[in-house]
Amino acid sequence: MSSSTVPHSDPAVPAAPSVRRSRLAWWKLLVTGAVGAAVVNLIVLAVAKLADASLVIVDGGTEHPITVGGVIGASVVPLVVGTGAAFLMALWKPVFLRIAQFVGGGLALLSTAGPLSSGADGGTVAALSLMHITLGVAVVTTLQLHRRHR
Repeated sequence: MSSSTVPHSDPAVPAAPSVRRSRLAWWKLLVTGAVGAAVVNLIVLAVAKLADASLVIVDGGTEHPITVGGVIGASVVPLVVGTGAAFLMALWKPVFLRIAQFVGGGLALLSTAGPLSSGADGGTVAALSLMHITLGVAVVTTLQLHRRHR
């Protein structure tokens, strides 16, 4: 009495779909971080102007007005250079992404000492300090997004 059924001959179970992460290109992250930081800092600048902050820093007797171009340049260049360097170093050792998060965030916080010691009016000091902190948040967030989507 033989049986013609084969044990465990159930229909094939479909394989579980592979988990796909959306892979964000490094250059897209750099552009997004830089544009995001610049936009937020321009909003801070506009609010400071509306609040009648002088937006002038006096250094060595010379007045340096805070302009839209200056805000964009000071927001984009450090983020692109620092974060781009971290992306390149992470190709060698991925731990550099985490290190760069601490260094970038720390440098942004330390750089607030400049506006705080500038002797400018309160609105200008508050606006510049917030711009420095915004840049630090943008650096840390950009690097975190890259770490997650690797």
